[in-house]
This record gives sequence, C-alpha cells and structure tokens, in this order.
Amino acid sequence: MIGNIRRLGLVLATSLALAAAGPAVAQEYPAKTITMIVPFAAGGSSDVIARLVGEEMGRALGQRIVMENMGGAGGATALSRAARAEPDGYTIVIGNSGTNAASYTIYPDLKYTQADFAPVGLVAKTSPMIALKLDFPAKTLAEFVSYAKANPGKISLGHAGVGSSNYLICRNFIKAAGVDVALVSYRGAGPALNDLMGGQIDGVCDAATSLSGAVQAEKVRALAVATPTRLESLPNVPTAAEAGLPAFQAQGWNAIFVPKNTPEPVIARLNAALRTALASPTLQDRFKALSSVVPSQEEMTPAFVARMVPAEIEKYRLLLQDK
Repeated sequence: MIGNIRRLGLVLATSLALAAAGPAVAQEYPAKTITMIVPFAAGGSSDVIARLVGEEMGRALGQRIVMENMGGAGGATALSRAARAEPDGYTIVIGNSGTNAASYTIYPDLKYTQADFAPVGLVAKTSPMIALKLDFPAKTLAEFVSYAKANPGKISLGHAGVGSSNYLICRNFIKAAGVDVALVSYRGAGPALNDLMGGQIDGVCDAATSLSGAVQAEKVRALAVATPTRLESLPNVPTAAEAGLPAFQAQGWNAIFVPKNTPEPVIARLNAALRTALASPTLQDRFKALSSVVPSQEEMTPAFVARMVPAEIEKYRLLLQDK
C-alpha cells in the first residue's frame, strides 16, 4: 500500500513538472541566435521572402535570425539538414510546394519524410510566371507556345532545381501548353535569372516575387502570370487566361517548418512572432511590391499547414506521375 502511494506521488510529481515545463520553455526561448535554412541560393523567391520575414520575426523575438542558404537537389539537401537538426527551435526552415510536397514524388530516396517536420505557419502566397529574354522572337504567350510547338526541344527554360517550386511552374506550364522544351536546372532562382538576363537561356519559370524587379526594369519580358487576376505591381502582364492559356493556373506558397519533437511552446512562440512579422506595415508594403500575398489569419496557423501539405503532396503526385 505504501509502495503504491509512493508510486502515485511520483507520477503526480512528474506530471506537474511536465505541465510547468511548457511555460518555462516559452519564457526562456529564444536565448540565442536562430538559424533559418533557405533551401536555395540567394536571390530567389524563397530567399527574398525568408529575409524579409526573418528580419521582422527577429525583432518580435528579441533575437537575430540568420539565413543559411543551402542549394542542391531542388531543396532536398537543405531539408535533410533541417530534419536532422536539434528540435529546440534554433534551426527553422522555409519550405515551399517543391521542398515539402513534390519532392516526395520526385525523390523516392529522400533522407526525410513529411513526419520529420512540424509546421509553424504559412508565410506567403506567390504568383507563378513565365519570363523570356528580351530578344526572344516570340513577344506574347500565344506566340511563344506556337514557336515552341514548331521547334520542339529547342527552347530552354531555367528553374531552381528539379523538385523546386519553380520546376513545378515549368511542369504546370508544359502540361497546360502541350509543348516540348528543355528544362535547365540551377541551384536557385537567382542564378537562373542571371543567366536569363545574360542571354544564356531563353526563359525562366519563377514567381513574380523574384522576377518583379527585372520585369519592371525591362531586363526580361514577362509573358503571363498564372493567377486569376493581374498583379497590381505588374499591371501590364496579362493573366494566362487573358493570354490564351487558361489551363495554366498555379499557386505558390512558402511556410516555416521546424524539426519534429520541437516543443509546442516554442512552436507557439515562433508562430506568434510570424504573425507579428506579417502584420508589419513595412513587410506588407514590401510583399505588395514583390507581388507576394500575406496569408489569412487562419492560413498562418500550424493546423492549416498540417492539413495543406498532404493535399499538396497528392496534387503534385498526380501532376508528376506522367513525368
């Protein structure tokens, strides 16, 4: 009887200690610099969004968030590192439809699974676009599709690596247009855009977030955006439907993830900082200029991202199954 009472007392004491640990962890975190892994080279949409959000989140948390760009395998290299990181909230990663959805179909031997990550919240929604070098013979989307059909395999479109969200834009476009083009893989959208402006490739598949500046500066020509309406920041760029290819519709996104087993109070703290960051007028102005959309309050929740990712995995499995 005495032994049972002692055991019961031990269980109660342990339970109380665990219950008290949550608030303590939340109060102590963060006590040092946080690293945000960006799965691509500097200059692309994920990198631009990560830096903007990371700066504002750092202010909210009272600690710096430093960027670690890690290209390779369409983001899979970086996600593998993030999955192995200590689940303490000091290593976070910004993912997208490529790294956290399509990669499971494209790379069957990945070193991580969906279950290796816990979502913090949706960061941004982005607008897919096709852009060409200025001296390309075709000037409109319809002309480009006709040219591509007349010259199968001869047009080169750059992207941020097989498995990246930019690669998925290319795949969506190819399927919608029914064309045969050569896809050129880079370690990030930035290097691909540099080669486009230099004339080494014919075009790129990318988000308006990283293309807006080059389009506005007339360094590249945007053919169409795969959204239902035109972008306020690029009013002269037609939608794919307006340009004669209504089947080319896509929605890009970025979200923050942490390794599985990261304490819930830490995830809650990061989510609160994310919400504060996305409410910043400065960040919202920058997002608007870059044609990125701030998610709704519901979309910022971990629960929303946890529901969204499996649906995205299935969507891209169907898109890529005829690869």
